[in-house]
Amino acid sequence: MSYTVKIVLCIVAYIILAPIIGGLTSGMDRIITARMQGRQGPPLLQPFYDVIKLLKKETVVVNRVQIFYLSIFLVFVVFTGCLFFGGFDLLLVFFALTTANVFLVLAATSSHSPYASMGANREMMQMLAYEPMVLLTAVGFYLATGTFKVREIVHHDGVLPFILLPGVFVGFVFILTIKLRKHPFDLATSHHAHQEMVKGITTEFSGQMFAVVEIAHWYENVFLMGVIALFFINASWWTIFFAALAIAITYFVLILVDNTNARVKWKKMFKNSWITTIIIGALNVFILEVLTKGVGV
Repeated sequence: MSYTVKIVLCIVAYIILAPIIGGLTSGMDRIITARMQGRQGPPLLQPFYDVIKLLKKETVVVNRVQIFYLSIFLVFVVFTGCLFFGGFDLLLVFFALTTANVFLVLAATSSHSPYASMGANREMMQMLAYEPMVLLTAVGFYLATGTFKVREIVHHDGVLPFILLPGVFVGFVFILTIKLRKHPFDLATSHHAHQEMVKGITTEFSGQMFAVVEIAHWYENVFLMGVIALFFINASWWTIFFAALAIAITYFVLILVDNTNARVKWKKMFKNSWITTIIIGALNVFILEVLTKGVGV
């Protein structure tokens, strides 16, 4: 099988399987959350039932440009995952994801709703908070493996990136609480019913439009878990099991944090994110750079 065919198969597999895996993960998230709160919780397939129901509902839009922005948002989220699982440049992957989030912000602000605009502003603040750590993650992988290419990182024959990048890994997991929209940094929108600004950035999305947002988040979550796996994979086939275990543990920890912490104000989120990025992420990258030059690599 040629290399090009493998890339195409990986991309097609992501496009087809990511929403299924993402929906099941969301369902498991709800079940675990319910158990932590002493409730029975919904069935595993509840996220799929919700999206199907949304697709059947009437869609009310403020203007057509909102539909355009949301469509581009979904396209770029899927494009991000295709680049990643196709093995392309990690910097390009993260740039595509940022572009997707920008279109989500534009979709929210185009409605001129005060609640949606407030959510959009907070979404921009969150992007400013986590983007430096995202960039450091790409730089860290380059220093650890000598390449930005995902396919080359996966097939490199050195030590696991996690061994060289423990600080970067911790920093990336920290910002996942923002990316996965979990407490204590769930500021732009909320999966819970006690937020003071209704649903924030998604307030004005209804019916099929809201279904598009949910499906896009399924795609995005699978991609983010793929980045976690990248820390634990090298040319040895058995490292796949390490990666799967790391994903399971990481997601459980994020759910635990979500259910044991209150939502904080944006200033605290911004400060904590940058402190984590500078002290843990940047320090790890700096030490790795010094060590790399010291051994003459």
